[in-house]
Amino acid sequence: MSVASLRRAARESVAGLPREFWWLWTSTLVNRLGAFVATFMTLYLTVDRGYSASFAGLVVALHGLGGVVSSLGAGVMTDRLGRRPTLLAAQASTAFSVALLGFMEHPAAIAAVALLVGLTSNASRPAVQAMIADIVRPEDRVRAFSLNYWAINLGFAVSAAVAGFVAEYSYLAGFLGEAALTLVCAVLVYAKLPESRPERTAAEQSAAGPETGLGTVLRDGRFMGVVGLSFLISLIFTQGSFGLPLAMGSGGFSAADYGMVAAVNGVLIVLLQLPVTRFTEKGDPQKLLVVSALLAGYGFGLTAFAGSVWSLGLTVCVWTLAEIVNSPTQMGLVARLSPLHGRGRYQGMYTMSWAVASLVAPLMAGFMIDRWGAGWLWASMAVLGTVAALGYWLLMRRLSGSEPGPVVSASASAPAVRPAPAVAEA
Repeated sequence: MSVASLRRAARESVAGLPREFWWLWTSTLVNRLGAFVATFMTLYLTVDRGYSASFAGLVVALHGLGGVVSSLGAGVMTDRLGRRPTLLAAQASTAFSVALLGFMEHPAAIAAVALLVGLTSNASRPAVQAMIADIVRPEDRVRAFSLNYWAINLGFAVSAAVAGFVAEYSYLAGFLGEAALTLVCAVLVYAKLPESRPERTAAEQSAAGPETGLGTVLRDGRFMGVVGLSFLISLIFTQGSFGLPLAMGSGGFSAADYGMVAAVNGVLIVLLQLPVTRFTEKGDPQKLLVVSALLAGYGFGLTAFAGSVWSLGLTVCVWTLAEIVNSPTQMGLVARLSPLHGRGRYQGMYTMSWAVASLVAPLMAGFMIDRWGAGWLWASMAVLGTVAALGYWLLMRRLSGSEPGPVVSASASAPAVRPAPAVAEA
């Protein structure tokens, strides 16, 4: 492909998206440049502090439990208070709690603050996803979600490699660095992002039925099917940040080794996310989701046969391709199934599937590695990938047989909502 073709493809990938989206994208990028706690918590607890794999699993599970609680609460806040206040509160409180975690010494204090970090750090996700759905036209949403995911992994690719060497020098420096960059994100939100929550018109208010609540989401069988499958696929991907470093640490690899292997994931997404999305955004979602689930499961399954940094990096390549395909495809489906005035709650429930996986995966990995060894963990990932692939095939077969109903039409056919005026600054 010529340089001119690459430039044209890049322009087409970013064209037509509103300015507000790019400020949100920038905030996401800065946030992920500082990602340290989620990436290196396992090695910090087991290698630096000398705790067992089971204790590390408990702490990381508490971090996930915080995310479970905050996902639903933040979804409600996103709909009631707005996207901007929720983002600002989440990022400011995350900066404080991450910095605090770096100074904790007692095991109980580490566990308690890890729970607090989980509560605060996951609270921004429903707001970010709802804001993207608000400000981006329906036909551009898969591309926008892909670009946002690209920013997440561009930041992760840099931070994983750099933070690995920072961890060799000082884990505290990593905690404080993440806190500082999260504060920068809060400043960006405050200064540049307007509120985007759609306001009901007079006609909508007079014709409106009961407000969309969490019970409405739970009764939406098709959407909850997506949430359940998201949990399975998240359970697999989460092992990249817990099971993989735990297995590498017990196998004698260093934090820098894990940082290099983890960086492969981010680098590949940075290089491939946009071109692959251009290829897949008009493809069959059923096939894309089924194939991505199989690649994820068997990609992690191959880790059982990898004994060097290079071979571990090759297994990361397999499941990274699954991630590139699965994430924007699934998030686009979630946006379609979310009603206009209930996006926060729907996105919160979807985010909760990842948070629950972050709770279960560390406990699962710690228990299996301590009892039976890492090989059993990687074999179970292959099984989960197969189950998720079957589930996607059945769910998408049902959805393709008929229109997804009024929920989809309420969001997919609606014009892009113009952001409301920014909240007046004091």
